[in-house]
Amino acid sequence: MRDDSMLTTLTGARDEPRSLVDQAFLQLQDRLIFLDIPPGSPINEGRLSQELQVGRTPLREALKRLESDHLVVTYPRRGTFATTVDITALSEISQVREVLEPLAARLAAERRGGGSRALLEELQEKLRSRGDDRLDRDEALRWDIRVHRAVYAAAGNAHLQATLDRYSNLATRIWCVVADRIPQLHEHIAVHSALLAAVLDGDPERAAAVMADHVRDFETQIRQVL
Repeated sequence: MRDDSMLTTLTGARDEPRSLVDQAFLQLQDRLIFLDIPPGSPINEGRLSQELQVGRTPLREALKRLESDHLVVTYPRRGTFATTVDITALSEISQVREVLEPLAARLAAERRGGGSRALLEELQEKLRSRGDDRLDRDEALRWDIRVHRAVYAAAGNAHLQATLDRYSNLATRIWCVVADRIPQLHEHIAVHSALLAAVLDGDPERAAAVMADHVRDFETQIRQVL
């Protein structure tokens, strides 16, 4: 079940007004990433327009953006479809993330969170309040992506943020396919406390190291169940 408050934090600042295109894009992106819209399924514009309460024009603009992020694909005379999840792309995705994710963490720590510091502190406090509570599959996946996106924003580099958002989305789709077979899902999420602490403490080396280990662990866990 989707947590709207989590989605708000996951997609950015909570009080900024968003265009209809942005609203449609963010909601559809969430459904596609977490496979609420099954891979390979057709996109019914009429139904989505009603569900999202947006017109066909902003919806189509949102779909164009999603196509550039490789989350949907449009075929002439056939329509638009959710892309399939290409597990064979895991190595290529991981190669990019292993370089750029630690860089984002390092930059975020150098800025001590910058303009995203309040959000990072909020996430840190929520993790602390959970204590040893175990996360179910859906919670764990959403925690992972919301922490990563907060760190990307904290890095203060819009181009880096956009690139990592795209690759993180593709990686999360792969994770969703196999998540039920990964027993260490809770432990994977536990490193977020260390990551957030390093960023907020202004420790670039530690932040980069934690993030690098985290990304490598992600690929390792995926490969163990493939």
